[in-house]
Amino acid sequence: MTNIQSKQVTIAKPAQELYTFLQDMNNFEQLLPLGRISEWTSDGRSCSFKVQGAATIGLELLDGDAPSLVRMKATERSPFPFTLDAHLKEDNGSTTAWMDFNGDINPFIKMMVEKPLKNLFDHIADRMVKIHG
Repeated sequence: MTNIQSKQVTIAKPAQELYTFLQDMNNFEQLLPLGRISEWTSDGRSCSFKVQGAATIGLELLDGDAPSLVRMKATERSPFPFTLDAHLKEDNGSTTAWMDFNGDINPFIKMMVEKPLKNLFDHIADRMVKIHG
């Protein structure tokens, strides 16, 4: 199992507001790197997109624990099975947020995708700050 964790960011919003934002997969597009994503589709409960120079990724809401955890999982469109958890820890009206990826990736693929995935999850964390500041 491969685990990749994004950096932790602090957002000056309550966790419930961020949880609600992440529960609508239509919003996920705003968190992705604009110039590197194509073929975006979403139905609110799931989304799919192609990462430039890489594979198509499909995500769907799995479950969670309001307002501290949003759990997503790979759909059949993804190249390997994984879960992606958004952790939200509120303290005095601000929320610390980070992404936690767990994937079943063979060692050869892991060497190729580990750094780009870490960069993607760090970008998502940064975009959450920028959008919700």
